[in-house]
Amino acid sequence: MKSILVAAAVALVVSILFTPYLIRIFSKQGFGQEIREEVQKSHSAKRGTPTMGGMAILVAMWAGYLATHLTVADQAPSASGLLVLGLTTALGIVGFLDDFIKIRKQRNLGLNKTAKLVGQLVASVLFAILAMQFQDEAGITPASEHLSFIRDITVVSFGVVGFVIFAYIAISGWSNAVNFTDGMDGLAGGTAAMVLACYVLISFWQLRYDCTAPTGGGPTPACYTVRDPLDIAVVAAAAMAAGIGFLWWNAAPAQIFMGDTGSLALVGLVAGLSMVTRTELLMVVVGGLFVVEALSVVLQIVVFRSTRRRLFRMAPFHHHFELAGWAETTVIIRFWILAGISALFGLGLFFADWLALSGS
Repeated sequence: MKSILVAAAVALVVSILFTPYLIRIFSKQGFGQEIREEVQKSHSAKRGTPTMGGMAILVAMWAGYLATHLTVADQAPSASGLLVLGLTTALGIVGFLDDFIKIRKQRNLGLNKTAKLVGQLVASVLFAILAMQFQDEAGITPASEHLSFIRDITVVSFGVVGFVIFAYIAISGWSNAVNFTDGMDGLAGGTAAMVLACYVLISFWQLRYDCTAPTGGGPTPACYTVRDPLDIAVVAAAAMAAGIGFLWWNAAPAQIFMGDTGSLALVGLVAGLSMVTRTELLMVVVGGLFVVEALSVVLQIVVFRSTRRRLFRMAPFHHHFELAGWAETTVIIRFWILAGISALFGLGLFFADWLALSGS
């Protein structure tokens, strides 16, 4: 518990203090956000707001994680924690390059699709391959070749090659989902903070009921076969606190945007945490708002191509409500409520599974 608290406290302080420094630096350099043409009317005032604020989240997250391992004597870095941080940072770098090109060329298009896909492919493949290595004393690797919901679904096995392909598909899918949600001040950041808070609790519970931990009575059907649950909880806590600290400056009216630097970093967190905690399908529920936002875009395209009519005024569908006359802050707060409901429902499913297997 001390490790989790130290990570969260340090990350929160660093994020709150470092973000305004980035705002000043980026403002002087003219690193401002370009706005999509479709939303120029309602969002034109935001043009020029400093972007690439995701750097603050990354720096604060690493600061919280490293501070924990420097100050808590019995807490050593783990393969699982470092792999999630590595995936998050790698995708954040891809996002940074995308943001930087947008700023330099003064347009709303950065890296072309091929370059972005290659960046995601390299990060995904490296993560997946390494996550199948580094067995601990019990022979458990950071990720499993089985598909998982609340724990491994052993009848569904990808194999090592299949898992690498699955990891790339999952990361690409979450990339679209998170990126679509990042369209209003604080919407993606607030949603991610709720998801990460959920995973702090999930990882801590997996630590308490670790199948490999000595309990005197042996493992029970309700235990979890997860490598490094404590370090995963530390990563989730540091990322959550970093996101909350950034949200202080990113909430409407935003003084800085996270940009693709932040949204792609969040993709690494969401996808990485789901794989190392063996909860890939549960993340679809916990991060339900991200999923719904992506589905709204898919439905908009399908309906328009088949009927030449638009299902929503604009997709992703948070813009639908804005164009219907809702104030931006109203949309954000109500979507945060929906995100919170999704996270709580996912957490409820997680604990319901434990109660059922433990016989409580």
